[in-house]
Amino acid sequence: MADFDNNPFVDPDLNNPFKDPSVTQVTRNVPPALEEYNPFSDSKTAPPPKVKMPTAAPSTQPAIMKPTEESPAYNQIAKVHSFPQEHALAQAELLKRQEELERKAAELDRREREIQSLNQSGGRKNNWPPLPSNLPVGPCFYQDFSVDIPIEFQKTVKIMYYLWMFHTVTLFVNVFGCLAWFFVDSSRGVDFGLAILWFLLFTPCSFVCWYRPLYGAFRSDSSFRFFVFFFVYICQFAVHVLQAAGFQGWGNCGWISALTGLNKNIPIGIMMIIIAALFTASAVISLVMFKKVHGLYRTTGASFEKAQQEFATGVMSNKTVQTAAANAATSAASSAAQNAFKANQM
Repeated sequence: MADFDNNPFVDPDLNNPFKDPSVTQVTRNVPPALEEYNPFSDSKTAPPPKVKMPTAAPSTQPAIMKPTEESPAYNQIAKVHSFPQEHALAQAELLKRQEELERKAAELDRREREIQSLNQSGGRKNNWPPLPSNLPVGPCFYQDFSVDIPIEFQKTVKIMYYLWMFHTVTLFVNVFGCLAWFFVDSSRGVDFGLAILWFLLFTPCSFVCWYRPLYGAFRSDSSFRFFVFFFVYICQFAVHVLQAAGFQGWGNCGWISALTGLNKNIPIGIMMIIIAALFTASAVISLVMFKKVHGLYRTTGASFEKAQQEFATGVMSNKTVQTAAANAATSAASSAAQNAFKANQM
């Protein structure tokens, strides 16, 4: 009974839970800040510091925003900034068009004043070809690109005028080339004579037959003159090709004739090769300008129907045609009357 009479509370370390080794091990390593912390006290002591948890290493990959995650505020700001840019572009375009219209209006006013001044001073006076005043023969045509030709077509007409001059100079040089060839080969007298003929024939005919129709077509927007130019200019291009080929006996220092002359005399052959290159350049430039003029013709609104109307109007308004028609009608009426009178007598 003595074991049961023992008081369990006499020995304080026997069943004391705070003396347990696991508890004492934890309480022995208490952080310094927790020793004086009392959660039940009213004093405003600082709470224990937070224990920092281990964090993962920061990612080195840059953050990329997806297109679908674009901020709506950014879109609104971009739209607000794009409106002034569009407005500025539209305003610049309007200013450019206004300047173009003002320039055209000023050009039209200048041309109108110049035409009025010409009319007041007795009308237009022919100024081409520019000949000295002491010659008995005066200029035959009036030519002024700034007055007659619209601004957008002046460059094209000037190039065609320079092309005509270039071909004229080539024909003139061709005469000397054929003359030199005639000195080397006495059987080439026909080529020399034809070279002089082509220079005297093609120089005025090309000016009158295709250049002046082109000038008048752009001056008055004439469909009929455009068709005349196209028809004659196609023939002119064929002449350029034949001159560049240089068949013997045709009076042209083309490639065939130049190679033949090169076998006889090298300096004269080189001269003929240069002339053949000039004829070839004339043919190539003529083809390019033909395409350009045809493109401008399509933008002017000209057509074959307008050309027919212009031709009919021009023929009927011609005084010579009117006189011939009146004479034919008078003679037809008189013959009909005579026939009727004879029939009545019988």
